[in-house]
Amino acid sequence: MLREARNRVQRVLFLFPAALARLGLLDREKGEEAFDLAVPVMVTGGMRTLLRVADFFMVSIALGSSAVAGLEFGFQYFFIPFGLALALTSGTISVVSRFKGAGEHRKADFAIKQSLWLALLVAVPITAATWLYAEPMIRVLTDERVVVDYGAEYLRIVMLSVAFRFWSMIAARALAGSGDTRTPMYVRLLTLPTNILLNAVLIFGLGPVDPLGVAGAAWGTAVANTLAASIFTVALLSGRFSVQLHLGGKQWDTDIASEIVRVGLPLAGTRLSRTLGRFPFLFVLGVLGTPVVAAYAIGRRVMLLALMPAWGYSTASSTLVGQSIGAGEEDEANEYGWQTLRIALVTQLLLAAVLIAAARPIARGFGTQHLDRTVEFVRVFGLGVGAFSVSRTMRGGLRGAGDTKWPLYGTFVGTYFYKLPVAFLALPAGVSVFSLGNWSFAPGVGLGLVAIYAAILGDMYFRAGVNTFRFWTGAWKRVARDSDVGTGTGAD
Repeated sequence: MLREARNRVQRVLFLFPAALARLGLLDREKGEEAFDLAVPVMVTGGMRTLLRVADFFMVSIALGSSAVAGLEFGFQYFFIPFGLALALTSGTISVVSRFKGAGEHRKADFAIKQSLWLALLVAVPITAATWLYAEPMIRVLTDERVVVDYGAEYLRIVMLSVAFRFWSMIAARALAGSGDTRTPMYVRLLTLPTNILLNAVLIFGLGPVDPLGVAGAAWGTAVANTLAASIFTVALLSGRFSVQLHLGGKQWDTDIASEIVRVGLPLAGTRLSRTLGRFPFLFVLGVLGTPVVAAYAIGRRVMLLALMPAWGYSTASSTLVGQSIGAGEEDEANEYGWQTLRIALVTQLLLAAVLIAAARPIARGFGTQHLDRTVEFVRVFGLGVGAFSVSRTMRGGLRGAGDTKWPLYGTFVGTYFYKLPVAFLALPAGVSVFSLGNWSFAPGVGLGLVAIYAAILGDMYFRAGVNTFRFWTGAWKRVARDSDVGTGTGAD
């Protein structure tokens, strides 16, 4: 009965790419392949973002705007290792998909172990540093005492699970690189509702549990991250899936490690550029007031929920492009990239329309004290959804080929030469951003939220243009050939 229900749901879902094909917008076969890979990632990502939305919703109800601002500041630091994990696992999915396409299955398995060792080298020092310096890290962003306390409390606890989060992402991306995006979805279908339930119990103090507030949100997430990592470990040790973790035997291969790092390093730079760029941006929002920070935090969480299809299609593009390259079919890889973009863009534009139209009831659902301001942020982010979809999907195709430098260039230029300079114009005249002796940098002209909105949207559209241009040039094919990974004959 469960299988029949699942098949019925699948048939209904696949009416979407079929309809686009009938309208002449999509190659049906390639569109359905991309859609089939993307949907489980959408579900997984949607639930993960729903968790973050639930965190902010519950903390907002329990403790108000100051706690939401503290959670937002703390979460920005969590984005640093999260971004590094995304970069590392981008190297994993690229290498695994190419080895699988070339039929080199043992090398694909070894790439997982190699990624795990690289993850531990990064995660352990980050956890230790954050435990020691959480409070001064939050104080960089705000001098409001209560916000600092909330942010540091959340950050110190949630960072305890960084290594487990790294491993879960490696396992999920390795499975995706082999064409299996459903297993990670099933794991998340178990662990994410557990996370939300734990957070509710710990934040509000349900039953015999005392209310822990922001610390409850952190402990719930840390426990759920550990549970997910444990399940992935059992799954990949079992030998029942398309890739496998072998604990014994060879532990290090410099060539494979180098390729994972080569692909991942520019993406690490991309994520760090974005993440570090958020700190001066949040400084500007903080000067404009805690209500602005809280409205931005809620609006951004709502946008991330609407952007889950982009994550799904990005993963699909990486897998399909990477496997086609591994099989020596560059023209097929190119076509998969463009067909995946088509279905991704249509999906996201439909969601953007819903987001903009329903901004007020969505914002009201958070119980925010600053309804109109939150509605504005939701609608602004809605206008950027299409651009984000293009940027993310094209980046996925480039990642599958191992060509990850141009997304870094686009992110760096967009963040530091457009977004931040425009955002600084929002500051009141005379407010210093940086001082050195008698000299101070005070770029504000008092444009307020108009500059903030222009900074957010311009950055999104710039990155979309850069990634699309790079894929259009076809130069990624040469990058893939030069890497000499996943170009074997299929004999392990």
